[in-house]
Amino acid sequence: MRRIAWAMLGLGLWVLEGGVEPAAGQDPQPTIELQHNRFNPVTTIPFKLSGQLFLKGHRPVVSLRIYNVLAQLVAIPVLRGSGKALDSLALTCPTQLGCAYSAYWDGFVANTGKPAASGVYIYQLVVDGQRVTKKILVKQPPQ
Repeated sequence: MRRIAWAMLGLGLWVLEGGVEPAAGQDPQPTIELQHNRFNPVTTIPFKLSGQLFLKGHRPVVSLRIYNVLAQLVAIPVLRGSGKALDSLALTCPTQLGCAYSAYWDGFVANTGKPAASGVYIYQLVVDGQRVTKKILVKQPPQ
């Protein structure tokens, strides 16, 4: 358990249940909402960005990465509908109410062609430097 906690802190990963809280004296941050998702070998990770992020034509820069419990990068999912990797991708939203997006991961470890093993993984969404991190469970079908 100590080794996992160290690996998470070494990368600056923080598990946040309710989102990111602003520091004392700061304005509230725009809303970034992740939905809980039971993780299977092929999955979609839905997330919502508030309209505040898109004010005055701003295009928030979004990254989504999946790590193992040793804080090693496993994969970078793609944005559904665009096919582009969610790696410093500037997003747009046609409405001031905010937009819902989803990322797709095929369940394979990047650059290996091998499926991810069953176990606990961590996915981290970064929007304009604001970080939200969740734990997920990958469960491979029995063989």
